[in-house]
Amino acid sequence: MLREKLFKSGDLLAGVAVAAVEIPTALAYAELAGFPPVVGLYTSILPLIAYAMVGSSPQLIVGPDAATCALVAASLEPLAAGNPAHYLDLSITLSLVVGVLCIAGGILRLGAVANFLSRPVLIGFLNGMALTIVSGQLGKICGFSVRTDTGFFLRIADFISKIGQTHFPTLSVALVTFALIYVAGKVAPSLPSAVVGVCGGIGLMVVLDSQKWAVTTLGVIPTGFASPHVPSDIFRDTVRLLPDAGGIALISFCSSMVTAKSFAVRNSYEVVPNREFVALGVANLASGFSNGFAIAGTDSRTAINDLTGGRSQLSGATAAVIMTLILTFFTRPLAYIPKASLGAVLVLAGASLFDFRGVRKMYDISRPEFALSILATLGVATIGVLPGIALTVILSLILLIRRVSSPYDAILGQAPGVDGFADLSEYSDAETVPGLLIYRFDAALLFFNSDHFKMRVRDVIATYEKPLHRFIFDMEAVNAIDLTGLDVLEEIRLELAAQEISFAVARAKIAIREKLIRSGFWERIGPENFYPSVRSAVQSRLEERSGATLPDGRAI
Repeated sequence: MLREKLFKSGDLLAGVAVAAVEIPTALAYAELAGFPPVVGLYTSILPLIAYAMVGSSPQLIVGPDAATCALVAASLEPLAAGNPAHYLDLSITLSLVVGVLCIAGGILRLGAVANFLSRPVLIGFLNGMALTIVSGQLGKICGFSVRTDTGFFLRIADFISKIGQTHFPTLSVALVTFALIYVAGKVAPSLPSAVVGVCGGIGLMVVLDSQKWAVTTLGVIPTGFASPHVPSDIFRDTVRLLPDAGGIALISFCSSMVTAKSFAVRNSYEVVPNREFVALGVANLASGFSNGFAIAGTDSRTAINDLTGGRSQLSGATAAVIMTLILTFFTRPLAYIPKASLGAVLVLAGASLFDFRGVRKMYDISRPEFALSILATLGVATIGVLPGIALTVILSLILLIRRVSSPYDAILGQAPGVDGFADLSEYSDAETVPGLLIYRFDAALLFFNSDHFKMRVRDVIATYEKPLHRFIFDMEAVNAIDLTGLDVLEEIRLELAAQEISFAVARAKIAIREKLIRSGFWERIGPENFYPSVRSAVQSRLEERSGATLPDGRAI
């Protein structure tokens, strides 16, 4: 009982900390997504309650997320044509469609889709988002406008061309906010550093007189919740937004799962991907009904929740209650928050997305994956978020097909001191068994690699220096085979038969043997030519010839 009370008190305190971080973050992210700041609060409250009721993670905090907000803005701005009312209607529709897609994905047990965005692609995406977010806030912290309808490099060029227009009081507020957030993070990591920085900005507004120094603040923020409504063109807009909604659902689910899994590992519990998919969908529906925008699991607020002792979704519910009270009774102080302070919060949030360590690791381990990640970063930062991701996913699929279409293979033989049969390329003193060629193919035998398999078999046979009497195909690594693969096996069998070379199969899995039987291949080469091991296949051939044992004298 005492332990339960301690957990509840820890969750309550964590809820207060989460709310303290969520409020300034939500206000900033709403502007990033193209909305008035108060919409960020609408988006932060009901989704927390909805996720708490459905989600499998006791710690994940859902809400506005930097990458998702940038995706929302990229999806809505071309369609809204500068109409704020239509922009909000499109956002509501987008949130609802994302929610429905996520729920459908969970019901259809598509939680494994999180694996479709490889780590290099995900790192490249987040790095590209970091560049997009940071470059989009440079004008705000310097007190002048910068184009947001262009890619990263053109935006930076526009910023540099206007650097002489810098409004130094606004820049000073941003720099003070940066400094306070940094110092708070170093001196007292448990404190919500974003709140400290924003409070510092408010303090400067009081001391300096924002009107005299012409520093822009948020201004009056409406009190209470907006009335939910269904957009009049929801069905037409659904069709137009469906591709974007699919991309946002995939990316937000993948990023949410990365966060949820990392804290699950840290605190020794399990999360259920399909249930998380449904929970994220329900949370997005709640955001849509709140006149909000699409959301995802948030790493920064989840980290605060974990750091301050949150161990159940009571912390998320507590944060929602606190934000409800703020939205209902205490919005007046929020009006004094300088926009430069929110710009500073967004710059730091965007910079935190950039994974330098991950990029360096890829460069050291895999140059192709490094190049793929850089392409993702440049694509997202220049041609747009969803087109950049689509291009990178296509390139990663091409790279994957290239790899699996030319898999590793090996000729096996015997090496002194090695039990069984070893890859000749790994042992300089290994030798093949006279008259036998043992070949291993380390992949499924399917339509896209069957020609490569056929050419490799022909090559190894052509380069075999000794008289060849039997070809033994070690199928241990072949976990799937299709009709094209079966046809290629038959071609190889006929070519070998024409050269008076017998064909034998070793270590075929049950599922593979069943296909070989149904295709007639089993009967054509003879059941006696299927062996449970490479050693038994070799020994059988040697016994046929002379009754001998293996060349090294070992018996079966």
